[in-house]
Amino acid sequence: PRHKCGNQKSCPQNYFAFKIISGAANVVGPSICFEDLVLMSSVKNNVGRGLNIVLVNGTTGQLLKMDSFDMYSG
Repeated sequence: PRHKCGNQKSCPQNYFAFKIISGAANVVGPSICFEDLVLMSSVKNNVGRGLNIVLVNGTTGQLLKMDSFDMYSG
């Protein structure tokens, strides 16, 4: 069976499914999936070098904000 975000198990009721992949240098880009919806990925061209962060409402699951922070350049 297929589970949300490609996870190996289903999440219990009243829990959100998510998967975060950090990436590997310039070879594999990072991605963030939440409830079977890819929010950030190199395919969507909305990730950056450094920290990629998504802010989601913990009660409703609504996307509030996403951004990337380049920690190398300051």
